[in-house]
Amino acid sequence: MSLKMSIRRKPRQDVGSRLDRAQVAFRQGLSACRGGASVAAERIGPAARQSRVVAAERVLAARGWSAPRLKQAARYVETDLGPRVSSMLSDTAHRVEPPRRRRRARSVMVAMLAGATAACVAGVVLTRRNAAQTVQMMTDESTAEPADAQHADHVPSKSS
Repeated sequence: MSLKMSIRRKPRQDVGSRLDRAQVAFRQGLSACRGGASVAAERIGPAARQSRVVAAERVLAARGWSAPRLKQAARYVETDLGPRVSSMLSDTAHRVEPPRRRRRARSVMVAMLAGATAACVAGVVLTRRNAAQTVQMMTDESTAEPADAQHADHVPSKSS
């Protein structure tokens, strides 16, 4: 026999028996756990009920203690803290807000435009008045010329 043959493993014949033993051990452990759990439940049950009653009483006591303090805190926030926080936020908003542009440039521009418009209107009025005076003078001269021409034609002569 060679060295190689001696190292080989033997084929397993008892695989089923190991599995069977493991299953049996599992079932025994499971039943022991169930038994222990039922014994623990019987022992702990009354203590758990008592703890539940005590916890409910303490929760009610805590609620009774905390309710007036919550009302007091609400009143403080409403009357003292709220207005302070509000004014602080308002002041901060005023500080953060960028400065508004002055409308001075716009008002100066509007004033200059109004002055230029007034000057244009005055110029138009004066031009029309001057044109009207010129037309009136021309009409007066044109009506006066024939009269002067008539007088020049009918100048009494010394011979007649």
